[in-house]
Amino acid sequence: MTSIGTGYDLSNSVFSPDGRNFQVEYASKAVEADGTAIGIRCADGVVFAVEKIVSSKLLVPGANKKIQTIDRHVGVAYSGLTPDGRHLVDRGRSESYSWRGTYKVPISVPTLADRLSGYVQAYTCYSSVRPFGVSVIVGGVDDSGPHLYTIEPSGAFWGYMGAATGKGRQAAKSELEKLDLPNISARDAVKAAAKIIYVAHDDSKDKDFELEISWVSTSETGGLHQFVPKELLEEAERLAKADDDDEDDDDEMDED
Repeated sequence: MTSIGTGYDLSNSVFSPDGRNFQVEYASKAVEADGTAIGIRCADGVVFAVEKIVSSKLLVPGANKKIQTIDRHVGVAYSGLTPDGRHLVDRGRSESYSWRGTYKVPISVPTLADRLSGYVQAYTCYSSVRPFGVSVIVGGVDDSGPHLYTIEPSGAFWGYMGAATGKGRQAAKSELEKLDLPNISARDAVKAAAKIIYVAHDDSKDKDFELEISWVSTSETGGLHQFVPKELLEEAERLAKADDDDEDDDDEMDED
């Protein structure tokens, strides 16, 4: 079967003869073209990190964050189209608020991921809408412990100990597999996350980026999703840069 749409990519509600939805595949391309986002499930929480590509020197530093809070105990990081990510964050906040109002307790992370994935999947079924061009990593801590999920543009969602999406996802996944998951501490996970983002950025070294890291941990944040303290972020970034420089030096020596 051909890998070209040949008319089957004109509508979101049509399958090709070999069972493919080309609009969903095109949405995945938007994710692959964006900076890397990762999530690490640690011993008592979750750490998020994002490589936010700086497209212009005129942008205000720290603006247009790609890590956001859905509920006090749940955070998200995403790669892809930023407006689509913001829309899903707003939807997640509405789901969380509705759950709290009905049941008087915070929504569990698995339930929130399930509801968000169902919302995303609905946008793959009708010709009047398009799929979300974003892949979302959802994580947090509830009564049953830490949880980490990835929601794809198709609406599929998976539970992970370490997740990566975006342009450098393959390099990031290789580094995540080397970690002692999920037994790593939250602080060690922050430092590992910074290193992984720098490794994943190697393919885009000609572009500047901002490193965003947040965490939700029972020991470090009392179960609340927060951005890591400035001092810890600077330390993690300094160590990551040092490791990256050492690897570059080793590569140059090998070439000689």
